[in-house]
Amino acid sequence: MSGQSGYVARSRLGRIVNAFEETAIAVLLGLMTLVTFANVVLRYGFNSSLIWGLEVTLMLFAWLVLLGISYGFKVTAHLGVDALTNLFPPAWRKVLALIAAACCIAYAGLLMKGAWDYYAPFAGLQPTTGRWFPTGIAEGVRDRAFYVTDQVPMLGIFRWLEDAINYGESYDKLPRVVPYTILPVGAALILFRVIEATVDLFTGRRKSLIVSHEAEDAVDDAARAAGKD
Repeated sequence: MSGQSGYVARSRLGRIVNAFEETAIAVLLGLMTLVTFANVVLRYGFNSSLIWGLEVTLMLFAWLVLLGISYGFKVTAHLGVDALTNLFPPAWRKVLALIAAACCIAYAGLLMKGAWDYYAPFAGLQPTTGRWFPTGIAEGVRDRAFYVTDQVPMLGIFRWLEDAINYGESYDKLPRVVPYTILPVGAALILFRVIEATVDLFTGRRKSLIVSHEAEDAVDDAARAAGKD
């Protein structure tokens, strides 16, 4: 993926994040395809189904969406409107792009706080205080570690969560903390990618946060070449 996008990690952390991101996306796509295909075969071939199949697919899709947001920042795939900014000279375009990037960093920071505050009670942890920015750790927030999914069976590899966050009580289904883990992870990846893109904007390695016009330029070049012929 990174080879096609032109993205090159310039630090060890960047390489680790890139490997995790692309591997996770590939695994999620594979699992979604496998579960859906198995359900189709069971339904039409054996008049049966995986009762937890739809819920698992929805969880995997949610993970894929959040990972896809950070991946989009990495490969400059997010859509945007630049009709107004293109009216300005290149120097001003860079300034406006940096202002947009600063807004994205602020939004990603708020998203990170909100993701943690929602996730924490399901992991037996405490959310942060403060309306907009973390000002400390809250106390006395109701523990939600006992919440489980609707149909997904408990997997043996997650039994350690029973002692870690559920006071030794066994889970009959997969606890919600497992799928909800994507909230802080996904938000952290988005924040990392936005900061990385902002640094690239500042140093001149990229010109915008949004998708480029390479396809349109290629079509124009092809049209001009055809006109000459």
